[in-house]
Amino acid sequence: MKIQKAIITVLAAAAFVVVGCSKQTVEMAVDDTKAAVASVDTTKIEAAFASADAATKAALEPVIAAVKNADYAGAVKELKSLAEKFKLTEEQQAAVNDLVAKAQKAISDAAGKVAGEAGKAVTDLTKSIGK
Repeated sequence: MKIQKAIITVLAAAAFVVVGCSKQTVEMAVDDTKAAVASVDTTKIEAAFASADAATKAALEPVIAAVKNADYAGAVKELKSLAEKFKLTEEQQAAVNDLVAKAQKAISDAAGKVAGEAGKAVTDLTKSIGK
């Protein structure tokens, strides 16, 4: 399991365990978080690299795999490496920059969602203790 997925899962589970939610509720929260994160589209970068040489296309494969597995930190790392190692066209560089921005936004959105859920759990816990 990728680090990002593990962190999201642990934080979501911990937030709901604190308030005593059922297993089904925890699973739904984790699925919602994954769905919010899984919104990065790779079609633009795949199209930009369609006419690239075999070595450049091969270097793009781990990026696509990382995005499809919601490993956005890994995708950003691979994209930066790809941009440094290969001479990219303007279209390819623009596609790389676009995908980096989308991946970073997905990471930020996931962190915000988890923080919001954790905050809600703390609020609920505080209310239940006050009774």
